[in-house]
Amino acid sequence: MLRLLVTLLAVTALARGDHLLLQSLTFHDDATRAVWTWRLSGAAEIWDDGFVPTGDPTQMQQNVKKQILRDEEYGFAVAGPLPATPKEARIRWDDGSTMQVPLISARQALVALSPYESEASAQDEQAYKMTSAVFTTMRLRTVRGIATVPAWRLHFSNLPGPIDHLAVDRATLGTVEDAVGDDRPHDITGFQIIDEQTLRVNYDYGICLGRRTPTVRLRSDERSDVVVLGIEVHQQASKGLCAGVGKSGEGVMRLGEPLGDRVVLDAKSRLPLCLHSSAPCHAGHPTGAS
Repeated sequence: MLRLLVTLLAVTALARGDHLLLQSLTFHDDATRAVWTWRLSGAAEIWDDGFVPTGDPTQMQQNVKKQILRDEEYGFAVAGPLPATPKEARIRWDDGSTMQVPLISARQALVALSPYESEASAQDEQAYKMTSAVFTTMRLRTVRGIATVPAWRLHFSNLPGPIDHLAVDRATLGTVEDAVGDDRPHDITGFQIIDEQTLRVNYDYGICLGRRTPTVRLRSDERSDVVVLGIEVHQQASKGLCAGVGKSGEGVMRLGEPLGDRVVLDAKSRLPLCLHSSAPCHAGHPTGAS
């Protein structure tokens, strides 16, 4: 039912001759949809009580990273015996709270590193060959603060050091992206906190080459639990197709109330901005190195 309501809110079809036109959503429409999706999809519960990492789930020494970045094409392959996977383990936050979590195997951690959908063949001479794996822990930034999390330490015969990768089975736990749906574009690309009620906001938008530059207006919708950010783009009406190009912009948004611990959502994608940008998750937990 929710999916149907969201769909009905998203577009209004207008039949005109042989054409089917889609009426553009206003910011108010997008923001309302974002708030309802956040509250009803289960995303808010995952955010408050679950495991939502904002740090990199893969950690390695700088010389290992440099070698991987230098190689244009590479894969990963199993080239040795792997240990059994523990049934479960615990995440331990610095505030003393813990959470029991299911785990992925060392082989699954290896596949997660690969630029391909599946691991490379062990006969591929260009592959980084994993000779062993050790179950360990790593420090990771999350929306609930810094935590010590289960990890696999993967050793390779042809890399100068190991690679640590998060061992938590997030697909089984459930993620915010899965709850909300992570397949929509976003307008807001990040923000910085100037003070408790003032944000510097970055955004992307499109223009038609050869036409008047559109007016872009930053918008916000404040609720008790979230702040939704978005833009409204006012372009000169014209017929036919246009040669589009992407542009970036920046503006300052003054909130009606201090941001506090409210989650900042992008109106279009409906996702928290800090999951896919350098933005802080909220005023109480700025981003930083884990």
